[in-house]
Amino acid sequence: MDSSEFNQIVISWITISIAFAILISEDFLNIFGYAQSLPIALVAVGTGFIFHELAHRNVAKLFGSHAEYRLWVPGLVFTLISAFLGFIFAAPGAVYISGKVSRQQNGMIAAAGPIANIIIAFLFMMAAFYLAPQGLLLTIILYSSYINFFLAFFNLLPFFILDGAKVFSWNPIVWAVLIFIAAFGSFFLF
Repeated sequence: MDSSEFNQIVISWITISIAFAILISEDFLNIFGYAQSLPIALVAVGTGFIFHELAHRNVAKLFGSHAEYRLWVPGLVFTLISAFLGFIFAAPGAVYISGKVSRQQNGMIAAAGPIANIIIAFLFMMAAFYLAPQGLLLTIILYSSYINFFLAFFNLLPFFILDGAKVFSWNPIVWAVLIFIAAFGSFFLF
């Protein structure tokens, strides 16, 4: 990973973290409340966003394609605006792939990000169960699990630009299993 790609990932991560901190903060204008929300968002979004994008990138490279993350400034701005409106629509950028990939490979590349989120969400749940943390650490772990499930669910929606459309096009059964797990984690576990 070159320094330009690294910088773009870091800028996207911090921007999305700020947006999530605004959303989960009880009162954004209360500096103490926001100061508590920001570390939670940095960990939760850091694990969710960074590993999601790196999963896409690395699977694409396994198939012999060139792949790199590029931020999208209008998407970052919209992400921040959406947080102030009470929801998150994270569109910070994407992994751009060059090289010939089959429909199956494209579906597998698309599935890699949500699968990474689901695995991370379950790891945080296991940490909450086995470590029995309390206070801020428990809050960070639970938000990290929830946000990873939510990012998987959101990205699996079967719309053209999202991962879900590519996964569904490749294998509707894999798509159904993944979106069920992500939806269950997002809406029933929390």
